[in-house]
Amino acid sequence: MPTTTVPDVAVRAEALVKNYGSTRALDGIDLEIPTGTVLGLLGPNGAGKTTAVRILTTLLRPDSGRAWVAGHDVLTDPDAVRRSIGLSGQYAAVDENLTGFENLYMVGRLYGMNKPTAKARARELISRFRLDDAADRPAKGYSGGMRRRLDLAGALVAEPAVVLLDEPTTGLDPRGRLDTWEVIGELVADGATVLLTTQYLEEADQLADTILVIDHGRVIASGTADQLKGEVGGEWLEIVVADTAELATAARVLTEVGSGEPDIDEQHKRVQVLVDAGTKSLIEALRRLDAQGVTVLDVSLHRPTLDDVFLSLTGHAAEDGKGEPT
Repeated sequence: MPTTTVPDVAVRAEALVKNYGSTRALDGIDLEIPTGTVLGLLGPNGAGKTTAVRILTTLLRPDSGRAWVAGHDVLTDPDAVRRSIGLSGQYAAVDENLTGFENLYMVGRLYGMNKPTAKARARELISRFRLDDAADRPAKGYSGGMRRRLDLAGALVAEPAVVLLDEPTTGLDPRGRLDTWEVIGELVADGATVLLTTQYLEEADQLADTILVIDHGRVIASGTADQLKGEVGGEWLEIVVADTAELATAARVLTEVGSGEPDIDEQHKRVQVLVDAGTKSLIEALRRLDAQGVTVLDVSLHRPTLDDVFLSLTGHAAEDGKGEPT
């Protein structure tokens, strides 16, 4: 069967299916990543994100479907795929008994670099990921965030054409996350193609050229961040009340002025609902709440975020759900 890749497409998958016993982790996934762009793969735990990454990196065979990475078939030419990619998985894969420098140097040698080149590349990445002070210490003494940074650096040693990042900023502090975002931006500027799986919707909003939302192994939406936000429609009207006992009344009022069922957050005494009339809906809601004697502490009107999109599409937040089978 001839390959269906084209020069401007770095990663392509067609109708990928993968079962773990009676659990269908992937149920006919299609995806395509143009060269030099970032695809954000969004979904809750258990949606199939990691399974898709394992297939594209040749770690798993699909039960059916085809996939190509950097022009190479993952089933018939897995060695060429591995030479073309860098992978940073959900869990940092570092040798704890080696230093940070030795970990990166080892990866360089495994990729066939000569000793001077491997040393230079290791030192470059140590500096890039702010690991200079720990470069010559065994990795077993690293914090979780340092291990994540070292693992991501390892994925970039060979300057791969395609980089697959499976929730790369999990466990990082805000500074580490921003540093990682900067590195991903630099990769794309240099012509690399990135597949990014994440539960951090802000991360996808910042980095992804296109976004694929999957749930229960199926693609349920795709497009740019703005396109997905536009599909939700309207604006979100959010009210914070003074007393939890007032939430029921506030929810009833927002149901009357809104265009759907309100979302209630008892912990933060907050109610929000989609509205079609913008500020007119806000003014009307405040008038009715005042008439009902409800004390409003805060009110806001904002465009849908990716969090709103995700909630609308899946019925739950991005962090909900169980992990995928291993």
